Amino acid sequence: MKQAYIFPGQGSQFSGMGKDLYDSSAEARDMFLKANEILGFSITDVMFGGSADELKQTKVTQPAVFLHSVILAKVLEVKPDVVAGHSLGEFSALVVSGALSFEDGLRLVAKRAMAMQKCCEQMPGGMAAIIGVDDALVESVCAEVDGVVIAANYNCPGQLVISGADEAVDAACEKLKAAGARRALRLPVGGAFHSPLMEAARVELEQAISEVEFHTPVCPVYQNVDAMPQTDAEVIKQNLIAQLTSPVRWTQIVRNMLTDGVTEFTELGPGNVLQGLVKKVSADAVCESKATI
Repeated sequence: MKQAYIFPGQGSQFSGMGKDLYDSSAEARDMFLKANEILGFSITDVMFGGSADELKQTKVTQPAVFLHSVILAKVLEVKPDVVAGHSLGEFSALVVSGALSFEDGLRLVAKRAMAMQKCCEQMPGGMAAIIGVDDALVESVCAEVDGVVIAANYNCPGQLVISGADEAVDAACEKLKAAGARRALRLPVGGAFHSPLMEAARVELEQAISEVEFHTPVCPVYQNVDAMPQTDAEVIKQNLIAQLTSPVRWTQIVRNMLTDGVTEFTELGPGNVLQGLVKKVSADAVCESKATI
């Protein structure tokens, strides 16, 4: 029996997230207070009592989701056989696996959030969810469209997110609807994440990542870029650098985990999106979500 711990990305945040951990565990409280110190503002105030709009602030959202996942894993004393995270969640997975320290992971997440925000302002773009057609069709349509648009999030069979320049995304949506997509829905996001338009953010994050020490993890980390189980610290680092401009291969990650003998999936952090995606890859998969102790 193999246990996988999986970690959600941006979008799962909610007001009050992590407060029960803070109130019930001295270790968790210390980690939250350390986070306030590292970030230079009281993220706990926003996480525990902020509005949905306050939680959507770029400097808050990504660190908040990261902190909830990582501190929950610490308090639960999880001992994973394998780990993976969706987009931002990969940083949580790397800390829980021991490849990154908590402090370095948080600093990188904060840097990533601000670099992405800056990039969105410089290179506007967007994303759209494509429902009801296979991946190969989405890829071929994106390749036909003028301008930058790529398959960016392989979430589960029949659900893929495309990303790129606004006009190219709109053109791809129209072509995909004409080709039989059940839905082609623009997402309320501020930029073209996991596409070549994030190159400026990738360069900025690469500099920050190059200054951080990575360790051999205690278990394999299935990374977004190649969906493969990695244990080599240098390979993990290079894949993390490539992540911002490359697709999130979540469908492939789940399939590879199942092939490699994973029998149980536990989602740690806010929401239960990943649990739902795993079940769509394999209806027989045993899944649970934990947002509290």
